Amino acid sequence: MDFGVLRRWWPVAAVAALLAVAAFAAGHSAIGASRIPPVSDTIPYVPDYPSPEAVRSIPVEPRDAGEATSGGVPDWLLTAVLVLSGAAALIAVGYVLWNVVRGALRRTTRAAPARRIRRTAEGTAREVVAALDAGLEELDDRATDPRTAVIACWVRLEEAAEDAGVPRQTGDTPTDLVSRLLRGDPEAGIPAIASADVLDGFAHVYREARYATRDVDERTRDQARAALRRLRGELTSVAGPA
Repeated sequence: MDFGVLRRWWPVAAVAALLAVAAFAAGHSAIGASRIPPVSDTIPYVPDYPSPEAVRSIPVEPRDAGEATSGGVPDWLLTAVLVLSGAAALIAVGYVLWNVVRGALRRTTRAAPARRIRRTAEGTAREVVAALDAGLEELDDRATDPRTAVIACWVRLEEAAEDAGVPRQTGDTPTDLVSRLLRGDPEAGIPAIASADVLDGFAHVYREARYATRDVDERTRDQARAALRRLRGELTSVAGPA
């Protein structure tokens, strides 16, 4: 079941139901009725075959004099149903109009091209260097598990790429996002700040820490530290003095 369609059109269905209830109530509303009162005991004796004159002389109470009886749906209930139906109809119309306007605004926003912010190579390089410094500090902490430290360093690089505006594409491998951060992405306005080859050493260490079933020892920590320092050295030449 498409719950989106149900959520969008349930007010219209509710109004239709209320209108049906109102129509039913109107069809069974109170209607006045007349009742002929019982014949008075003072009616004179009528022969078995009365004459026309005798029949005309028999007193008969007019029909309109009977007491009115009531039945069916009370008037106040019918009024309440009509008021609720009108209010529900107004709410439903407003809800539908609101959905139409919101959909049009979404289509307009989606169709409008996003304004690209051109980033400088220096600013992007400084942000990545800051992420590398945080990773190196964690790697230097011998109390931290080597596998956890290496993976955390790579996650910082991915976060730096996302903060820089590098788009994540369908089918990206773990290294694709960071590689586009280093070599640049002209369509996203990301300048090149380093060669993608400089990332190969750390990417190899990351894959080993992430997917290897063996224990990750201090040798892996040292390899990760050396790879990050090499990458930092290349980025420093682009970032310039702090």
